[in-house]
Amino acid sequence: MANKITITPASLAQSAERYRSDLLMMPAQTIRQVLPYFSVRTGIRYKETVGQLGGEFELGPYSATRKDDGDITVTGRTLETFLGSIIKDFEPNQVVQSIYGAMEVQGEALKGVNITRAVLSYMMMRISHSLMAALFVAKRNDGGTKSAELFNGFDTIADTEKTEGNISEAKGNMCVIEAITAENAVDQLKAIYRAAHDELRAVPTIMYLPQTVYDYYCDDYKATTGAIPYNTQYKQTFLEGSDNLCRLQPLACKRNAKYIQLSTRGNMLIGTGAGVEGEGIQVDRFSPFVLTFSLASFFGAQYESISPERLMVATIDGATAVYGKAPAAEPDVTEDEGEEEEVVAG
Repeated sequence: MANKITITPASLAQSAERYRSDLLMMPAQTIRQVLPYFSVRTGIRYKETVGQLGGEFELGPYSATRKDDGDITVTGRTLETFLGSIIKDFEPNQVVQSIYGAMEVQGEALKGVNITRAVLSYMMMRISHSLMAALFVAKRNDGGTKSAELFNGFDTIADTEKTEGNISEAKGNMCVIEAITAENAVDQLKAIYRAAHDELRAVPTIMYLPQTVYDYYCDDYKATTGAIPYNTQYKQTFLEGSDNLCRLQPLACKRNAKYIQLSTRGNMLIGTGAGVEGEGIQVDRFSPFVLTFSLASFFGAQYESISPERLMVATIDGATAVYGKAPAAEPDVTEDEGEEEEVVAG
């Protein structure tokens, strides 16, 4: 016999207050699923200056009088988180059905589930996933209503820096490639890596890819290398020729991407509030059968540095996706065949 689940507005409101800190941490916790590929900074309220220390630091032959008077520079960048909000009406029983439909616990085990917390966590998880989906493509729009309009994603930031001339081939942090297909993916991804600064190639890096590009690479790699001794599996985790320093990482949020980024995990920053002042979560009842969920939370993204030692951005022309279908092969037609077709047609 099915367990009877009873949820009251008061119990949800109490859970929202009791578990406020845990719930507000959920966007950061959701992102931690991909933590090996990004660096998450919590407690960011609006803006925090990040940057890279520069200047010459060299140990020379011993001298008791020599003093290095060279300038020390800090190239500052701003990790900006934007305050977002949502006010959503929901019917508790429908949410419960969705939750329990996906849960493995049944029968007596259900008694150990804090259902009010589960309901709130479920809604926070949905919000967190929408933020992740917009991680590269989001573009701030003060009058917007979606996660993709809350903050500026990595591709949008690259757009801005490219327009301002801070990311370019001349600067050494951008390269132009051909549209990637299943026939040229290996060559194109290797071209991106080889265009990167030597210092970037000397450390563990991640190449952030659309799933389609990763699939093309696996297909092309198999077709290109065949059954040579070191080609032991279809799945390719690292870029060939990188000495296992460059990880190929497909991400759902890179679908239809304008750019491919090659960088280090520590350079790809995601900022969240995770409970700072100004954030809040609550549940209210304004009508007999429907409750209102409201949330205010900070979120943003930024490159810690765009110097070529930390970042390489690959593009076709900056306006189209970096991949496409392979062109269909045109049939070979001899001159005689062409003349014969003209006779038949005439």
